[in-house]
Amino acid sequence: MARRGRVELRRIEDRTSRQVRFSKRRAGLFKKAFELAVLCDAEVALLVFSPAGRLYEYASSISIEGTYDRYQRFAGGRWNLNDGDSSSNNDEDPSNIQSRLGEIASW
Repeated sequence: MARRGRVELRRIEDRTSRQVRFSKRRAGLFKKAFELAVLCDAEVALLVFSPAGRLYEYASSISIEGTYDRYQRFAGGRWNLNDGDSSSNNDEDPSNIQSRLGEIASW
């Protein structure tokens, strides 16, 4: 029987165990994001990059791009993800999601 309680936070050395734990934790995180969106009527966007570099995303609204644009407007430029280059902000081009995800990943 598996023990419950607090998990010691350290890197899992066994690759297979680490992948299984990642998959289970990712599923739980997405479930919690969904519950938060439904129960509290919150707009939730979640990006997860796997150790292999795969992207997993969840958005409670129509698109994750819309939530990202709303975040950018709310932040008011105080956290510019382009390292001070405000001229390269492409809010007008919603099809530019790959570069935005790259910005988020590097941030």
